[in-house]
Amino acid sequence: MEVKNFAVWDYVVFAALFVISSGIGVFFAIKERKKATSREFLVGGRQMSFGPVALSLTASFMSAVTVLGAPSEVYRFGASFVLFFIAYAFVIIFTSELFLPVFYRSGITSTYEYLQLRFNKPVRYAATVIYILQTILYTGVVVYAPALALNQVTGFDLWGSVFATGIVCTFYCTLGGLKAVVWTDAFQMVVMILGFLTVLIQGSAHAGGFHSVLEQSTNGSRLNIFDFDIDPLRRHTFWTISVGGTFTWLGIYGVNQSTIQRCISCKTEKHAKLALYFNLLGLWIILVCAVFSGLIMYSHFKNCDPWTSGIISAPDQLMPYFVMEIFSTMPGLPGLFVACAFSGTLSTVAASINALATVTFEDFVKSCFPHLSDKLSTWISKGLCLLFGVMCTSMAVAASLMGGVVQAALSIHGMCGGPMLGLFSLGIMFPFVNWKGALGGLLTGITLSFWVAIGAFIYPAPASKTWPLPLSTKQCVSSNVTESVPPVLSSRPAIADTWYSLSYLYYSAVGCVGCIASGIVISYITGYQSGKDIKPLLIRPVCNLFCFWSKKYKTLCWCGVQHDSGIEQENLEHGDPWKKGAESVLQNGLRRESMAHVPGNDSKDKSYNSMTLEKVTLF
Repeated sequence: MEVKNFAVWDYVVFAALFVISSGIGVFFAIKERKKATSREFLVGGRQMSFGPVALSLTASFMSAVTVLGAPSEVYRFGASFVLFFIAYAFVIIFTSELFLPVFYRSGITSTYEYLQLRFNKPVRYAATVIYILQTILYTGVVVYAPALALNQVTGFDLWGSVFATGIVCTFYCTLGGLKAVVWTDAFQMVVMILGFLTVLIQGSAHAGGFHSVLEQSTNGSRLNIFDFDIDPLRRHTFWTISVGGTFTWLGIYGVNQSTIQRCISCKTEKHAKLALYFNLLGLWIILVCAVFSGLIMYSHFKNCDPWTSGIISAPDQLMPYFVMEIFSTMPGLPGLFVACAFSGTLSTVAASINALATVTFEDFVKSCFPHLSDKLSTWISKGLCLLFGVMCTSMAVAASLMGGVVQAALSIHGMCGGPMLGLFSLGIMFPFVNWKGALGGLLTGITLSFWVAIGAFIYPAPASKTWPLPLSTKQCVSSNVTESVPPVLSSRPAIADTWYSLSYLYYSAVGCVGCIASGIVISYITGYQSGKDIKPLLIRPVCNLFCFWSKKYKTLCWCGVQHDSGIEQENLEHGDPWKKGAESVLQNGLRRESMAHVPGNDSKDKSYNSMTLEKVTLF
């Protein structure tokens, strides 16, 4: 493959991204130097506005894997990828209306604190360890995979970009804390959109205009979006994307520490919800940009596919190769696109480092040392950011040695996200589930999702379920063309063509449903949790939606939790403290310092205000 090297201006544009990102960290380190508390460092003092948080959320979950992978997906499999707009909408609605109110009102910093309040310490620690391991692994791959793709196409230095990413992210996370991460993400989101827009404008001009792009995409079957086949083995259909995609993204979004940490950093619950809904607009914008980039790329390569012709060696290299072709005479713009891709990487890595530091500090350090001073807590938090920055960068080095395992590692986020979603759903929506059901459900969900995903990795699905749409090489140089044929599948067990061939988007659904079902069964066998022992703030009475006509059935579904007794609302409005003896209330052996204020209600914006909270100490 011919490598097209960067010009000087490309490096200048790319370097500017790292310099500005580092500068934001230095700015907040100086600006906030007098507010040296772990609360300020980890959750921004819970005084963030919805605007920058919304941009940060979008940038954090639209990584370079998305920037490079989504257009390639559309190029090979068609524009049905755009149906993710349905999944994104459901994810944001469920997150803002079901999960966020519980997390925000309970005054927690780590989402896994909730699991100790609702169940007990072993459940909390099990979930925290799983989160830490899968986040480190995923973050390492997020750093390495795009760097490798860009290196092989543009000649951009592989290890230089890997270590620069790790060093810069660690630098501004350690110096500026969450505020630096949020505002840097906001800047990087703007860079991502600018990078996509330059590709869309120049690419459509090369293809003969937007109308020509749509016409050629239609002729190539790329605009056959709606496929209502209910076969769960098909890679992408309306149902696999809208249903499976909802489970996948809800596991990553709805109960993920990185998301919830940003939401609870907002000054009120109303701001937190606005951040999520404005973030939905950002997700849709990035999705549309990625889909049209894929269609434009198909129009450009319709007669000579660089992947099947052997010009490039992997689908993730399609987008960088396309960019280097259309901007070959425009120095600086290839650098802007690389900055776009690495903006996704920087935002994802920074969010992961900050979230890892938070859960480790809240779930382990404070549990062992509950009386740390504010100054020492802040230094420990910064030390954890530094530690996890080094670990994530080291994981990127390890990813280079994994070979084909990298593809499996990219699925781990979804494989762990489903069981985690099931675990929190058990706690929030099923008051009768006890800690044994929660722990057993988590292990069952993890087992099921890993079983199907690893099986699919060993025994790939039949080509009829996953083979791309037709790609032409008729105008390629004949000596470079290699015939792409479906892989020969031999000595496959019967389960390989059913269970292991399940669409990858259903992995999270398998883990979530398995966790919930087994958790309910185990709780039934071991004895239900008494609803009277559960604080109403820890439960979201979704049964109200289905039993609105009958107070009797609503009360039955609450399983004894006193949701409409008037006590809860009175406590919320007047700040009645949680009483001593929480050990018997939560049945998990917790000792708590009395809370001077249970989350209060801001009458001005009808929203819960985080400043009414006093920190709950768990030990």
